[in-house]
Amino acid sequence: MEITRDFKLTINERVNKDPKFAKKLLDEAITEFLNGDPIIARLILRDLINATVGFEELAIETSKPSKSLHRMLSARGNPTMENLNAIFEVLRNKLKVTINVQTQPAN
Repeated sequence: MEITRDFKLTINERVNKDPKFAKKLLDEAITEFLNGDPIIARLILRDLINATVGFEELAIETSKPSKSLHRMLSARGNPTMENLNAIFEVLRNKLKVTINVQTQPAN
């Protein structure tokens, strides 16, 4: 019998034990957005929010309904830049990071 764990539980535990991992998830979400894969980016953000601030607190801090935030960060979501900025701002403050974008030449 194979023993498996819920992926989301694993992410939550790792984020809570390892702040660097949480920061890497945020970095990966931003990179995915900038590289043109918004679906993956939104799903990473959703997992990160669940593991850190939670959607209810995010709703309070962004003045957006929790249900709307869940929809925005679903695979079919379509958040505006204003909403993404608000989400990134909350996560940036929670994780105590600054966001700097660096470009690299294309191969």
